[in-house]
Amino acid sequence: MKQKTILLLLAFSLSGMAADYKIDVKGMHASVLFKISHLGTSWLRGGFDKFDGNFSFNEKNPSESKITMTVNTGSVNTNHAERDSHLRGDGFLNTDKFPTATFTSDSFNLGADGSGTVTGKFNLHGVEKTVEMAIKKVGEGKDPWGGYRVGFEGTMTIKLADYGMTKNLGKASETLELIVALEGVRH
Repeated sequence: MKQKTILLLLAFSLSGMAADYKIDVKGMHASVLFKISHLGTSWLRGGFDKFDGNFSFNEKNPSESKITMTVNTGSVNTNHAERDSHLRGDGFLNTDKFPTATFTSDSFNLGADGSGTVTGKFNLHGVEKTVEMAIKKVGEGKDPWGGYRVGFEGTMTIKLADYGMTKNLGKASETLELIVALEGVRH
């Protein structure tokens, strides 16, 4: 009886611990996308094809959850080669000098409805700022290959000038919306 009690206590204590996940970039069940106004008349949409990261998620105590990500800024893709080359240049991402953007969380808050915020250090174009991203848990469960997955989507708006990108694109294009969709595989 004593051994069963110890095992039950151990199982209960482990159920409250964070599980570690690798962002599924191999199967591309994740994306880092953006949209920015083009002259105030339409949306220019794009993304980054190369990124990686990990997160831990504690469903019982979400505030213990954490995430780290690195994005290869040279992998910017708007489906227009000339524009992508322009975005990699000195006036924007300057990918030769700043080949990566990074995010490391400081806090993670998730409500009972699965929505919340993650706050952390965002480094882009050589400038690090504390940012807050609105997040929503998409779902979680076993996959057909014997693994376990959890997914989130987050959005935040950044001012380009805050990150040293001051090229005048017009008032409508001063901010960019970043959309991050992550599916993690437990490891």
